[in-house]
Amino acid sequence: MTSMTVDQIRRPLRAEGLATILAIGTANPANYITQADYPDYYFRVTKSEHMTDLKNKFQRMCDRSMIKKRHMYFTEEHLKQNPNMCDYTAPSLDARQSILVVEVPKLGKEACIKAIKEWNQPKSKITHFIFTTISGIDMPGADYQCSKLLGLNPSVKRVMLYNLGCHASGTILRMAKDIAENNKGARVLAVCSDIMTGHFRGPAESHLDSMIGQALFGDGASAIIVGAEPDESAGEQPIFELVSTAQTTLPDSDGVARGHLKEAGVVIHLHQSLPGLISTNIEKSLTEAFAPIGISDWNSIFWITHPAGRAVLEEIEAKLQLKNEKLADSRHVLSEYGNMSSACVFFIMDKLRKRSLEQRKSTTGDGLEWGVLFGFGPGLTVETVVLHSVANKF
Repeated sequence: MTSMTVDQIRRPLRAEGLATILAIGTANPANYITQADYPDYYFRVTKSEHMTDLKNKFQRMCDRSMIKKRHMYFTEEHLKQNPNMCDYTAPSLDARQSILVVEVPKLGKEACIKAIKEWNQPKSKITHFIFTTISGIDMPGADYQCSKLLGLNPSVKRVMLYNLGCHASGTILRMAKDIAENNKGARVLAVCSDIMTGHFRGPAESHLDSMIGQALFGDGASAIIVGAEPDESAGEQPIFELVSTAQTTLPDSDGVARGHLKEAGVVIHLHQSLPGLISTNIEKSLTEAFAPIGISDWNSIFWITHPAGRAVLEEIEAKLQLKNEKLADSRHVLSEYGNMSSACVFFIMDKLRKRSLEQRKSTTGDGLEWGVLFGFGPGLTVETVVLHSVANKF
């Protein structure tokens, strides 16, 4: 009897074709505050109203941010119960952890439920589960807690990613692609869930970049389902193919974006050189990603770009001479939700496809076939994902 080779054994276990995004879901806490009201609110709840010069600086940050509102889990009542969270340096890690280890999986669950509903398949078909957050650390982790809340199969293969930051959405796409293409029949549920309770604190003249974070960040969760060989006869509807993924660390960017977990919670550092570093280096990532496809016109592709902040979007747009509409969906999400860390790009992806569907009802739409997803995070780390619109569905 002739024995099978390893390759003959391995080949049927791998999927044919590219990994595909099959569904998207998003969620936010019900509580929100408008950016126009936030400076007064922030300096009042932190008992810092006497710091008038600093408040004026913060007011200018908020005015320039392009943000209209942000969702936040914590309310003024939460802050009254945990007054150390309002101080810049007071020990408050236990109070923050007690909130985050419970609420982060719950918010992630809401995004997952929406993605599963759109997918319209039994959740028992989910074989892998990836969870990423910068909010809270626990064992077992948020992946375990969220999978229990969802009622996933106990045999689902879980991956927990803590503290990657704003580029984590690109990271989980890279992982989901590898899993889906190397495990025939795999269906990967991946979720980003971030609640900024971990980094909220009062103002300090010595740490102005912390105040930038106070003016930018909001709470949100987003989830996707990824699989290869979609079964359209069973109702699976492919949205985007994940053509290629790449990660790089930008040169001369040490210390530009970082966060440190201390007794006072997570202390965020954001340097003013961040927008320039991203815009200076972004074309190299685009060229490497799209050269094999023969694309060099950056206005000929659709864009799903982590918004980070107003300056980042404006400098990318200027550097690459992008048409204004290319980053319109990133601007919309920044305006309506603020910077939700890793959750942002799937909000943008969801907005893009819904907007395009509406456009097709009255026009032909732009019908672009190729696109790029960018995640920017601590490092500075850049995740680049090449997307192919399935049958030009948007």
